[in-house]
Amino acid sequence: MRLVALPGVFRPISDSRLLAECLLRELSPGAHVADVCTGSGLLAITAAQHGAEAVSATDRSRRAVWSARLNARLNGVMVDAMRGDLLKPLAGKRFDLIVSNPPYVPAESDELPAGGPSRAWDAGRNGRALIDQLCDDAPACLRPAGALLMVHSTLCGEAATLERLSGHGLEPTVLARRRGALGPLLADRAQSLEGKGLLAPGEREEEIIVICARRPA
Repeated sequence: MRLVALPGVFRPISDSRLLAECLLRELSPGAHVADVCTGSGLLAITAAQHGAEAVSATDRSRRAVWSARLNARLNGVMVDAMRGDLLKPLAGKRFDLIVSNPPYVPAESDELPAGGPSRAWDAGRNGRALIDQLCDDAPACLRPAGALLMVHSTLCGEAATLERLSGHGLEPTVLARRRGALGPLLADRAQSLEGKGLLAPGEREEEIIVICARRPA
């Protein structure tokens, strides 16, 4: 896959690639797929290359939308990329799969950045600002037996995500786990995370998880 990213667009890292592996396991031929917080379009293009019939992608960043459109063209696939917050641009549509690698890095403020690079990772004081919104909004956008695939760090609260999704009538499970050293962003904020109780004193590892929450058929 050929990918370029305009300046300021977050480039795919290991969490996106872990999510892409899970996407390929869950993707059925002819599926309608939405990639929310698409960035450079990795997940949307992966779905389009492997049998999805229709792929939509959204991002708050104008440059990310341009990057996703450019990368779809470079890879010879069709992706309908549009600008907007999470699922709002897709109102009224239903999908077999919704995939998302949302911003989930705990920040100093609950106010989300209006622009700049930090918009791609800052997600409120507990890192759940966009996770919770996706949990609340995705169920109404899923077809029967459709699923939400979402990746985030366990520092944001694995149990909280599973409970919130269950509360909306979905059937959540953890598809994949990958433990490793804190990424540069979280490592820089380690002392702050310890102060919030999100990181144990001296701990410098995190677990990345992919959650699949399926709507009953």
